[in-house]
Amino acid sequence: MTTPRRCAIYLRVSLDATGEQLAVQRQRADCLRIADQRGWHVVGEFVDNSVSASDRHKSRPEYDQLVAAYEAGEFDALVCWDLDRLTRQPRQLEDWIDAAQERGLLLVTANGEADLSTDGGRMFARIKATVARGEIERKAARQRAAALQRAEHGKPPLGVRLTGYTPAGEVIESEAVIVRELFDRFAAGDSLRALAAWLTETGFSTRHGRPWNPSSVRTILTNPRYAGHAVYQGQTNGKRGTWKALVDDDVFRLVETKLADPRRKTQQGTDRKHLGAGLFECGKCDAKVRSWSGDRYRCPNGCLTRAQHYIDDLVIKTIRERLGRADLADLITPKESKRAEAANAEVKRLTKRLERIEADYDSGDIDGPRYKVSTQKVKAELAEAQRVLARLSARNAAASTLSASDPVKAFDAAPLMIRRNVVDAVSIVKIAPTPRGRKTFDPNSVAIKWREDLD
Repeated sequence: MTTPRRCAIYLRVSLDATGEQLAVQRQRADCLRIADQRGWHVVGEFVDNSVSASDRHKSRPEYDQLVAAYEAGEFDALVCWDLDRLTRQPRQLEDWIDAAQERGLLLVTANGEADLSTDGGRMFARIKATVARGEIERKAARQRAAALQRAEHGKPPLGVRLTGYTPAGEVIESEAVIVRELFDRFAAGDSLRALAAWLTETGFSTRHGRPWNPSSVRTILTNPRYAGHAVYQGQTNGKRGTWKALVDDDVFRLVETKLADPRRKTQQGTDRKHLGAGLFECGKCDAKVRSWSGDRYRCPNGCLTRAQHYIDDLVIKTIRERLGRADLADLITPKESKRAEAANAEVKRLTKRLERIEADYDSGDIDGPRYKVSTQKVKAELAEAQRVLARLSARNAAASTLSASDPVKAFDAAPLMIRRNVVDAVSIVKIAPTPRGRKTFDPNSVAIKWREDLD
């Protein structure tokens, strides 16, 4: 008696919409029948359910285990339902052809088409793999053309839906509320890390059920589709979408400017751990004080070192009292609002100017050198205008707290970064040095000046 061949079975389905693995079960039945007819001993089964074989760079975990098992000598026969279930990549097929020629691997398909032991079988397999690859490339070309056409008509792209919308672009209000608050809170000064923690605490999960992190929050905040802009391959195409925008252009532009802040490229975020670090000023030299030893404020020029706790308590108490007054609307000065409006208008003007230059280049009205010079100049002016807008908007970002039905309550409930924005919007806090050895806190050593009084 001869020892029966050790057989492995590989099963794959590109898309299993229901998750019931019905197609896998059909493939398994046919493959087991073949193994039984040939008297082969099945030593392993490898299943990639709802996994495409079109992209050689995409991981197929069970396929990788199949390859490793063969290299380890665990089987010498392989059964799959069809050759394209095993692979659609000519490079991968050549590996199996080498295995058949050099080590005597028997490869059988349920439709009986594969026989890599003969030159005719190998030629057929290569032709079939090449045809399958061509079909993949033609399908990809059709999909790209369809995606471009949808973008040109302002329609939402097909595929994974955007948080806040159905695949057809209809608003899911329960999610849209969260998205709008994300934009508002970030514009008001909240950080990516704090927003990720807030989403986790509220129990609002990502579409895929994964934990929120700064990167996933940033992905939402940088998506132009939320401002109603059509997108092709991740870039806006100048077309308005047919769906309802969740945020207006001004808010999206402000968020975009804040995220483009160069400081974000060299640090994990813009979170502050202390109310006055980088905000309160030294009463002697006007430098911004820094946090030191975790519980003190220190002037970078060495003018003073003061305990944080008493200063923060005084500032918060004073700000809360001011927010409770009837003349609260005066805290945001008309002058600041006009400056912000002017800066916003300048950003819009330069953005449109840049679009016109690009349109002139596309139509052939200007050549490459003129396009390069013009765009460089406008981009430099636009970057400066965006920086000005970001500085002015940092104060106006406190408007959501100041315009709340109960500003004091809103201030108390706000995250630290937004509370800092409110303090900065309405006041300038200066800390004076105190005599060495003094142990009692002197409220008069902290001067809180209202910005409305300084204009």
